[in-house]
Amino acid sequence: MTHTNHLVWDWNGTLLHDIDAVMAATNASFAELGFAPITLETYRELYVVPVPKFYERLMGRLPTEAEWLVMDETFHRHYWAAAADSGLAEGARELLRDWQRDGLTQSLLSLAPHDRLVPLVRDHGIDVHFLRVDGRTGPSHTSKAGHLVRHMEALHATGVTADRTVLIGDAVDDALAAAHVGARAVLYTGGSHSRRSLESAGVPVVDSLAEAVLTARELAE
Repeated sequence: MTHTNHLVWDWNGTLLHDIDAVMAATNASFAELGFAPITLETYRELYVVPVPKFYERLMGRLPTEAEWLVMDETFHRHYWAAAADSGLAEGARELLRDWQRDGLTQSLLSLAPHDRLVPLVRDHGIDVHFLRVDGRTGPSHTSKAGHLVRHMEALHATGVTADRTVLIGDAVDDALAAAHVGARAVLYTGGSHSRRSLESAGVPVVDSLAEAVLTARELAE
């Protein structure tokens, strides 16, 4: 039995409870093009990565390149103005501390821009718990799989292996990325997806980060 000894944490919607900031920014981006605001329930039912596919579900078509640029810029402008007021998810700080105290390792991988992510994680005082903190480099309309490949390659020298790693995230894309590298995933309902949507990924789905960590501890192959 190979037991989990490394966690890869997602940031937005997982460790960072930023759903209010996300909703405000999403509706601001829609308003920019004259679309009506959406509810959190609708957001969680339809959200998908890459993000242009999410907009396609809402608009009935893919946004044009010009529309995408406007919506993406508007979203990020409003999101980062609000993100500074977002706190960590319930119990996150203690869970990170306890995992490290038990002699286990963890890292953070996000599709948030790397240069924005690193200072924010440091401001929350949790950077000391991670072997690595990696954000997105390159365009914003990407999925996590390629980024996770590079993240795991960078961790290889520390002894981290995919078969002993669990990714904790809030999106189906997190589960797809984990499967892509041969890791496992636990998905948390506090972020971008509804439980029904998350369950379509075929991995454990939980309602708290404490449950996520407990499930990760129990996973073995």
